[in-house]
Amino acid sequence: MKKDNKAVVYWLLIGCVLIFIMVIVGGITRLTHSGLSISNYKLISGTIPPMNEVEWNEAFELYKQYPEYQKLNYGMSLEDFKDIYFWEWIHRVIGRFIGLVFIIPFVYFLIKKRLSKSTIKKAIVLLIMGGFQGFLGWYMVKSGLVDRPDVSHYRLAAHLTTAFLTFAYTFWVALDLIFPNKKTIDKKLRNFIRIGLVVLVIQIIYGAFVAGLDAGWIHNHWPFMNEGKLMHETVYIEQSPTYLNFIEGKSGVQFVHRTLAYVVVIFILAIWYKATRQDMTLLQKRGVNSLLIIVGFQFLLGVLTLLLAVPVWLGVLHQVGAFILLSSMVFTLHRFSK
Repeated sequence: MKKDNKAVVYWLLIGCVLIFIMVIVGGITRLTHSGLSISNYKLISGTIPPMNEVEWNEAFELYKQYPEYQKLNYGMSLEDFKDIYFWEWIHRVIGRFIGLVFIIPFVYFLIKKRLSKSTIKKAIVLLIMGGFQGFLGWYMVKSGLVDRPDVSHYRLAAHLTTAFLTFAYTFWVALDLIFPNKKTIDKKLRNFIRIGLVVLVIQIIYGAFVAGLDAGWIHNHWPFMNEGKLMHETVYIEQSPTYLNFIEGKSGVQFVHRTLAYVVVIFILAIWYKATRQDMTLLQKRGVNSLLIIVGFQFLLGVLTLLLAVPVWLGVLHQVGAFILLSSMVFTLHRFSK
């Protein structure tokens, strides 16, 4: 890594850490059903929470106008409202802070001419992705303020997946600066790892579907679903036409997520096997070995999360596992690509 790039790399890695924290808080927000507690969006004034009893009552009265209170939380106390308000508020504040952490140093590095043309283009893409992520967050919340007291699982998946992809690209740009020297690569293996990354992203999307549909609270058995069946009949009869079961049905979505878990494990085993058949650098070895270890832990976390019917701490830990696995996959792909 060039000495001049150190500050830029630290900036990007700090951004990665903040997105990681944002995803953790977002998971807690979802699992504690706190995401609809703030039903308006104020970019500046919304940064400050209610500061006295009058302001808290105003916020609570606003919440009472929407379906979640009327259909699910009718009679909730102000103290209980404060609990769910906190998680959504801190989630939004972290989002704003991430925006500042990206924009202010970016402008500084531009003025000081510390960024190459290539890095400037990549940073602009990151800023666009971050802004789009913020928009998707509010777009998701809006879906739960109309009739159903729950957000659209499609919008939730878009919001979560964009956060993961923004992190992955930020990490990739940092790796480009940390390892500027090109090397000869095995394109077949690189392309295979790319396919593995795509499969992992699809699995992350289905994880968001499971969360959005509360599909983790059914079929809490493993390795089979209810009644000892590999594919329970509810997988294909909840929705019509049949294909909707696999994108909107609770059982169908859970079935896909369970099945894809095996596919991800098989892909990573294959990546590890193919990589160990050739000469590798130390960092390449560390990349494929970390994939193997992390996917094992993540698979175990998924099973436990299912068997214990998604306790908040375990659901969040499972989401963190997905994040770390994606990080490892991005690092490994980078080391086999450049």
